[in-house]
Amino acid sequence: MGALEGRVAVITGAGRGIGREHALLFAREGAKVVINDLGGANDGTGSDAGPAREVADEIIAAGGEAAANTDDISSWEGASRLINQTVETFGGLDVVVNNAGILRDAFIASLDEADWDAVVDVHLRGHVAVLRHAAAWWKDQSKAGEPVNGSVINTASASGVTVPNAGQVNYGAAKAGIAAMTLVAAQELERYGVRVNAIAPIARTRLTLATPGMGAVFAAGIEDATGHDLFDPSNISPLVAWLASADCPATGKVYAVQGGAIQELAGWSVEKQIECEGIWQIDDIAGKL
Repeated sequence: MGALEGRVAVITGAGRGIGREHALLFAREGAKVVINDLGGANDGTGSDAGPAREVADEIIAAGGEAAANTDDISSWEGASRLINQTVETFGGLDVVVNNAGILRDAFIASLDEADWDAVVDVHLRGHVAVLRHAAAWWKDQSKAGEPVNGSVINTASASGVTVPNAGQVNYGAAKAGIAAMTLVAAQELERYGVRVNAIAPIARTRLTLATPGMGAVFAAGIEDATGHDLFDPSNISPLVAWLASADCPATGKVYAVQGGAIQELAGWSVEKQIECEGIWQIDDIAGKL
């Protein structure tokens, strides 16, 4: 029996890259999977039903259970349709993996409003929209006395939580927001039987290959002593599968994951503190800081 036997999972952005690896592993581990992918380009433009359908067909051909969905998860309505389709198709919902994302890199001084909005919409709004509708379903189940053992895995990034990357103010801000939203959601949804965690993955994808200054590194790859490619996106999925499993205890965590390394991250911490008695004086602050 697989680690996810009988679990019903939604995975966004699952037509390619890391999301596709999640979907294939989940299916091999016994999950019923809804493959969501709008099928757009790196910058979010366009659409294509092919990627989602192809992954679903691959899972079904291998003996698994899957369905394709091409809704735009950055819209409240699209996210609602995705959750509704999942419940109607497979009779329930146990796991949400928020993975969909785009890139529109630009330095702040030349950033277009549309490029800010598009990246924040797909990443941050897309995570919240899917989570909101999944949470509402779980809340209703819990209040009706039905058992809930839910798991949400969000996708942050090193660009937002550990390594600020020049030229990605929109992407980094959205990913940092996802990490913060994960901690809040973990507190809110615990009462309904739902755990919420996030990963910050590093792997070879369409997006990382297009990242200025890093594309060539990802394309070349790095091998460990066994010859395994540390940038292979399949390195990420086992952690996500564990977080999605019914007996995983973790919640409110953010994990950096790449190659053979997984790190549990901590948020902002106090590095230095200065104090005074009475009202702060500007020169006093300057001298102490």
